[in-house]
Formats: sequence, structure tokens, C-alpha cells
Amino acid sequence: MKEVTISDATLRKAAGEGMDAFVGAFVTAIKEAIGGELTSETMSELNSDQITLLAWDVLHEEVMDGGFVQLIHNGYGTFIFKNPFAKALKQLWGMRELSKLIYDAHTLYAKYHEQIERDCTDDEFMAMFEQFPEFDDMDDEFVEKEEEWTEQIARYIDENIEKFAVIQ
Repeated sequence: MKEVTISDATLRKAAGEGMDAFVGAFVTAIKEAIGGELTSETMSELNSDQITLLAWDVLHEEVMDGGFVQLIHNGYGTFIFKNPFAKALKQLWGMRELSKLIYDAHTLYAKYHEQIERDCTDDEFMAMFEQFPEFDDMDDEFVEKEEEWTEQIARYIDENIEKFAVIQ
């Protein structure tokens, strides 16, 4: 296992800036420990909580920027839907609502991923948002509950810091 470290000063500063910065400080520290990129090789150097946090980061960035269609089109569907991410959120982190949303999106991923993942022009990509309106309510729910979920994740990290990093 890679040792992930974060300085006490960095952590205090992030905590003072709010829950997004607090969660982000851990995401940054984990990414730095693995050389900036999550691959199958670097994934084996992390524990399940660290991987779950990086999955949250991918989910958060992609869905907030362009919804589940963008997440799938950008190739993250397998990472989010074919790994025990939703199960970990529900059973270990106590995040039932987010887990349910991911399971619901997984159903649509299974149905449409081949069409969404195909190479296409920017215009064809933009047209996908109209072609797959089933994702709209899920995108809206994510955006509406993002702050609540980020707060839950920050609390989980705070209560389990030793699972995420060594504080120096």
C-alpha cells in the first residue's frame, strides 16, 4: 500500500475553507501518492476507501460538468458502474441515496453505454443529451443533492481519517 500523507497545516487550511476543500485535500493527496493517475496498477496500491473517494471525485467532476452522459462518454462508466463503488457507499459509508442513484444510472448505462461511448464529433456528443433524456432526472438529483453528499463524505473522512491518509 502506498502511504498517503497530508500535512496538518494543509488539512487545517482546507477544513477552514469548507467541505469541498476538505474533501479535495484528501483527493489531491491520494492522487499525488499514486503519481497523479488512477490506473489498474496504482489502484492496487490504495485501500478501498481511497479508491471510493477517487471514484466520488470522478463522479462529481463529470456529472457536475456534463451529467451521466458525459461521464459515460468520457470512459468512466466501467469504473463507476462495474466496480463495487455503489455498494461501498451504501454499506460502508452509509450513503443510501447516492448509492441508489448510481444503481439506477447503472441500469441506463447497461442499456445505452455502447451508443454513448462511441467516437463522435462535438455536435454528435451534444445531441446525445437529447437522445438520452432518461438521464436528466438523475443529473438533476445529483446537482440538487451534491452539497449534502459532499458534506456526508467530508464527515466520513473526518471520522475515518486513518483510512485516507497519515497526517504529518
